[in-house]
Amino acid sequence: MSVLVDPPAWPAHGLLWSHLVSDHSLDELHAFAARVGVPRQGFDRDHYDVPAQAYDRVVATGAEAVPSRELLARLRAAGLRQRRAETPGRRKPGQALLRPPRLRPGSTVAVVAPAGPVPADRLEHGLAVLHEWGLRVRFADHVAGQDPALPHLAGSDADRAADLVTNWTDAGVDAVWCARGGYGCHRIVDRLDYTAMAAVPPRLLVGFSDVTALHEAVATRLGLVSLHAPVLTSLADAPAAGREHLRRLLFEPADVDELFPDVRLRVVAAGSAAGVLVGGNLRVLTASIGTRLARPGRGGIVVLEDIDEEPYRIDGMLTHLLRSGWFDQVRGVVAGAFTAGATSTGTAAATIDPAAVDAVLADRLGPLGVPVVSGAPVGHVADNRSVPLGVPARLDADAGTVHLTCPALS
Repeated sequence: MSVLVDPPAWPAHGLLWSHLVSDHSLDELHAFAARVGVPRQGFDRDHYDVPAQAYDRVVATGAEAVPSRELLARLRAAGLRQRRAETPGRRKPGQALLRPPRLRPGSTVAVVAPAGPVPADRLEHGLAVLHEWGLRVRFADHVAGQDPALPHLAGSDADRAADLVTNWTDAGVDAVWCARGGYGCHRIVDRLDYTAMAAVPPRLLVGFSDVTALHEAVATRLGLVSLHAPVLTSLADAPAAGREHLRRLLFEPADVDELFPDVRLRVVAAGSAAGVLVGGNLRVLTASIGTRLARPGRGGIVVLEDIDEEPYRIDGMLTHLLRSGWFDQVRGVVAGAFTAGATSTGTAAATIDPAAVDAVLADRLGPLGVPVVSGAPVGHVADNRSVPLGVPARLDADAGTVHLTCPALS
């Protein structure tokens, strides 16, 4: 046994805390913590936080009581010390997030279905694109599933959550790509084992629409950059320029500077600003308000999109976010596509009157005093351009441009 604990001397939340570590392995640490009743939520990178009232019980169970300096020295000597800047973990809103490694030919992508059922033919079309890029692909167990009682879901909540965690924590997986959106991600975010997901090297999450709930979870609990990009079933529908933009973000991120180089964004409110890209689907963001995984726009350049929402409903959701404080201290807003519906193949059929959307944006977001643009090719359109969430960017509303200030991936 080589589990160590230092004295309860670290104040937080009105209590004093100890650090519980192992100078042998994290597996040993997790096993000891479970035996002594320390919750998994208390794990942070390389240690568990233990309240003062549990200190005597931890020592009585077999942890060696040592001074804090000795604990840290032994942790470093064992090679188990994890620097916050280099490991998954919680990061405050507005902070740049940890960038997963870029993909390379031969990298492995795990395809999961965290929300709705997946059309097999469209899955195959997307798979062909990944193979064309030289990626290896594996499918989660329930990608082809459908819940018998709730046919709008691709399997039970337990199965969909297990698929995501199992593939995320697999040592051979480099990225997790969502097969489709629909509905269902909010149902599984509280079932995910974030301690296990934080214990492995950073993974890249790819998807959009309902996947916004997972983007929020990955940012809030793991502090990782993720990619708001076509799900696998819509990847083949993307124009060549959009697919190439995504390929370069994945494989050659240092070469991608401007997010929408061939599109002049419409000015709703003039100005320029710098901040971390945040956001996603407007309805999913609104539904997150009041939950533990909601990630506000504070300090960020907010990207918004949605489908099948009339201007008055867009107004209502923006008003809800404003009243909740979600938009407090945002730096700027980029509005993407607000489409009126979808065809049987899942591609957008029409776009809500842009002037009506811009009028709502100006009325609701103009008083924030930050630059606002609209017309970005992001969302439920064939040309759904990819946006790396958690990456610093600069918005110039007057020029109608959004530039990344560092590569999307490491």
